[in-house]
Amino acid sequence: MTSTIPKHVAIIMDGNGRWGKRRGLTRSEGHYAGSQTMEKIIDASAELGIEILTLYAFSTENWGRPKDEVNYLMSLPIKFFKQKLPEFMKRNIKIYISGDIENLPKGTRDAVTKAMEETKDNTGLIVNFALNYSSRREILQAICHVIREAEEKQLDIDCLDEAVFEQYLYTKNLPDPDLVIRTGGEKRVSNFLLWQSSMAELCFVDVLFPDFTKEMLKKAVFDVNSQEEMKLNEYVG
Repeated sequence: MTSTIPKHVAIIMDGNGRWGKRRGLTRSEGHYAGSQTMEKIIDASAELGIEILTLYAFSTENWGRPKDEVNYLMSLPIKFFKQKLPEFMKRNIKIYISGDIENLPKGTRDAVTKAMEETKDNTGLIVNFALNYSSRREILQAICHVIREAEEKQLDIDCLDEAVFEQYLYTKNLPDPDLVIRTGGEKRVSNFLLWQSSMAELCFVDVLFPDFTKEMLKKAVFDVNSQEEMKLNEYVG
């Protein structure tokens, strides 16, 4: 059986703050190290032929962290896109955002909006940042939109199925992930793509995200292929 690369890989980039603290650094310095690793993983995904990479960058729960840390996290997209956007344009990478960007600080909101706008016609790797994201909130908002449109006779509720409902999610233009990877040692999904990942393979990696490498990404992809081959052999053997 010929191995195939998962079309859509999603990563919960966990462990940045802990990585910094374990090295006598600040949590923010850990987040900076994580942003450097993120760049390498984007490059590796393009090299592997992954078509969509979703990165859990900031959850709505993260607003409860110390103010200095939150402010730093909000500054990272501004610095990241200022540095990387010209390169993304040259490499045909498209930026997509899943989350409530309207309630981001203006500078952050402007940076991500510009990145989406400038790359909207690119046709290469899609990098989808889950930013100010909550899967439960996403689903609740979708339900509210469905109810509202049904009440306004814009939607026939009898025609509602999974495909229609998905058009109300942040990820309406993206296929569901085939593989969800979480670094940092925790074995939970933390309110991430709850609807979309219902059929995805899950991979939990013990290393903290700044130590996550291209080789580890390749291994996770290979393991998915191995599991698919084993499942097939159960039927044919």
